Amino acid sequence: MIFKDQISAGELLAKELEKYKNKKAIVLAVPRGGVASGFGLAKKLNLPLDVIVTRKIGAPDNPELAIGSIGETKGSLWLNKELITQLGVSDEYLQSEIKIQKLEIKRREKVYRQGREPFDLKNKIVILVDDGIATGATMITAVREVKNMEPERVVVAIPVAPPETVEELKKEADEVVCLSQPKLFFAVGQWYQNFKQYSDEEVIKFIKDAQATI
Repeated sequence: MIFKDQISAGELLAKELEKYKNKKAIVLAVPRGGVASGFGLAKKLNLPLDVIVTRKIGAPDNPELAIGSIGETKGSLWLNKELITQLGVSDEYLQSEIKIQKLEIKRREKVYRQGREPFDLKNKIVILVDDGIATGATMITAVREVKNMEPERVVVAIPVAPPETVEELKKEADEVVCLSQPKLFFAVGQWYQNFKQYSDEEVIKFIKDAQATI
């Protein structure tokens, strides 16, 4: 399946999540492209939209290679222990990177929320959205982060991801909705006709526009 763009992918996800329309549910999207998909979904289901910021922990000599990921809270930490052992990554490096990424999470949340307080997730249905997932590292962390807030249910909604990643996510979330699970998966962008790189300003606008429609 090839998606037109991130917003329309979110609208297609909404069709699979109709049961949550107008319920006590909140959509949390992964910046930046995920917020466009989150906007499409939130608008169709008449739900509030906010960001969930998690950060990849990169390998010492290859920052693009995820050896783990972290959210703002301690229980959100996910580590690829096999890869960490294989690369000989020190605990000192890990702790330093965790500290750096937690600071970056706070900075990004401040930018995207524009002074707004985060939603209270306790006893709420939380729908986590991204525009696609490769390894699942940051989404696993997002699920763990949200579970720390005592929600009623955590749902992961994604347009596209490899089958093995979907299976890993099912171990973490209460429900996983994935529209397409191609076996040959190289990058999220390959499954879109128009895969846009969104700016921080556009992310902020999506969140504001979603609140205005409720």
